[in-house]
Amino acid sequence: MSLLELEGLTKTFGKTVAAKDVSFNIEKGEIFGFIGPNGAGKSTTIRMIIGALTPDSGGILMDGTPVTKDPHYKDKLTYVPGDVNLWGNLTGDEVINFFMKTRGYSNKERKAELIEKFRLDPKKKCKTYSKGNRQKVALISAFLSDAKLLIFDEPTTGLDPLMERSFHEEVMRARAEGKSILLSSHILSEVEKLADRLAIIREGEIIETGRLEELRHITRIEYVVQAEGDLGLLKDLPYVHDFFEGEENTHMRVDNDKAAEFLEVLHPIGPTHLETLPPRLEDIFMRYYEGRSDES
Repeated sequence: MSLLELEGLTKTFGKTVAAKDVSFNIEKGEIFGFIGPNGAGKSTTIRMIIGALTPDSGGILMDGTPVTKDPHYKDKLTYVPGDVNLWGNLTGDEVINFFMKTRGYSNKERKAELIEKFRLDPKKKCKTYSKGNRQKVALISAFLSDAKLLIFDEPTTGLDPLMERSFHEEVMRARAEGKSILLSSHILSEVEKLADRLAIIREGEIIETGRLEELRHITRIEYVVQAEGDLGLLKDLPYVHDFFEGEENTHMRVDNDKAAEFLEVLHPIGPTHLETLPPRLEDIFMRYYEGRSDES
């Protein structure tokens, strides 16, 4: 059974459709990536999940039960936005303790471990914290919680690379503990590294959902080639893109459905080295937002 199911969520603001028939599910013990540019509908969808917005239509199920019939469903999730506001006159430690108390859990050893890992000075007042340190307080509180679903919306904003790695490690630990994670981020390499599955949203609609391996079919394969003959003969083929001749290797991207035809044309040129690089999540994302933008 899925932990979270979205069934046709739709939300409009005046004449603007912020989310249209949004449907996906998150399994127990899964990291689910949620990507799209600003204004695509990610935050609106998340705000409906956490109960900050009421959908115009559609439903949300947690553990198979409609959230409208479960007054305690919010206790099963925790949410960290990309821009955290804290009580300025409280210290970081006091804020963390407050969240622990209101949620009814306590783990002093684990709290100390996370504070050290994220290099937070818990004795300082929150009004003195940088954006990154405010983010750390929220992340520590989330990882301390007993929530079944952790929702992160641009969670590494303001964090340095070392702290990003700490975040990644804690996300993987949460998954190993059987928790589910919804990760919304514009850092595609982060989603690519962590997510088991992902959804791409465009103009309020989900346009693809699946594992990264399943989504590779929609984009191009990068080839790195050396040959005895003239590889420049390939550059004008309609399915060859981003052709670049370096000192040693020639790089190009080829439409995935034309790979067999490309190799047939390449063979007479006498390739002496042929390497393929699988599409990255960034390639897939840009394929939708650039290559297919005219189709919508």
